Amino acid sequence: MFIGLDVHKKSIEIAIAEDGRTGEVRRYGEIAGDLSALDKVVRKLISKGAELHFVYEAGPCGYEIYRHLTAQGFDCQVVAPSKIPRKSGERIKNDRRDAQMLARLHRAGELSGVFVPAAEDEAMRDLTRSREDAKITQKKAKQRILAFLLRHGFRYNGRTPWSQAHMRWIAEIKMPHPAQQIALQEYVDTLTESTCRVKRLTDQIQQLLPQWRMFEVTKAYQSLRGVSLIVAATTVAEIGDLTRFDSPVELMSYLGLVPSEHSSGEKTKRGAITKTGNGHVRRVLVEVAWAYRLPARISRVLHKRQEGLSQEICAISWKAQLRLCARYKYMLERGKCKQVIVTAIARELCAFMWAIAHEVDIPEVV
Repeated sequence: MFIGLDVHKKSIEIAIAEDGRTGEVRRYGEIAGDLSALDKVVRKLISKGAELHFVYEAGPCGYEIYRHLTAQGFDCQVVAPSKIPRKSGERIKNDRRDAQMLARLHRAGELSGVFVPAAEDEAMRDLTRSREDAKITQKKAKQRILAFLLRHGFRYNGRTPWSQAHMRWIAEIKMPHPAQQIALQEYVDTLTESTCRVKRLTDQIQQLLPQWRMFEVTKAYQSLRGVSLIVAATTVAEIGDLTRFDSPVELMSYLGLVPSEHSSGEKTKRGAITKTGNGHVRRVLVEVAWAYRLPARISRVLHKRQEGLSQEICAISWKAQLRLCARYKYMLERGKCKQVIVTAIARELCAFMWAIAHEVDIPEVV
């Protein structure tokens, strides 16, 4: 029995598809959105003696239902809405139809589930995303200050923006009207607060990371040039165990770093990267790729990060440097755009991270 769940904040629409390709999908009904109401439905369906297979779309309600059902031994799948096949001529969409479509496609085997992280891994992911949100707030605060000052004719001629000298320069500015002075001070206070928040969250990541079961693999990723503690923690928290991918190509495709393609017959046409999958990891890997524009070398900071790691991991790190630095130089000499180059470097970098993941023993989820 294949059960499609259209999950919302306060309700769950349920549809059932009996085993067999030709059986009709029937509507079970709508229930409350809490787990106790779902348990009542499960008990009724179990009494019919059928094997139950649940499916629902990934959304803002998270993985609570998945963990609740799998803990009881049921098969449950969470699917990405963007990967659900849809009819081009379908113009009617409602909860009943969505639940029936999920049940029908799950019975036909047309759905592919998303990776569901363990509760501990999801907690670390929430922390890294919180820091990322704080960084976005900090960036917007800086943009607002610069735009406000430029609009009123104040231009900073110093070397480094947002240095101590720059902040002193902003503090010495006297606006022509008291209202403008208050607005400027509020912008500055927003920047100060967001900067403090970024620092607090960074400190918390550093403190909690050693207690995490994935700590050893985050240490191993930091052997790579440009992969800092935050980048390693973000990558592992978002993707989990990289060894779950059968090949580096699958990982590249998952991160949306492979070129899009629109080919037909003898004509082959490739375009920009697909940008599918996890955008958080894709962004940090592209930022890391800029580190390979310089000649290969083991810096003091990188040497310190590699202390205590195996020779195999350090060898992979050095091999990555030799290849990616040479790759950057080669593509630059061919006239490639720098943004295109770093994207290609990021694509190959995730393959080296995949290789390092196979050198680390990751504890099982308790």
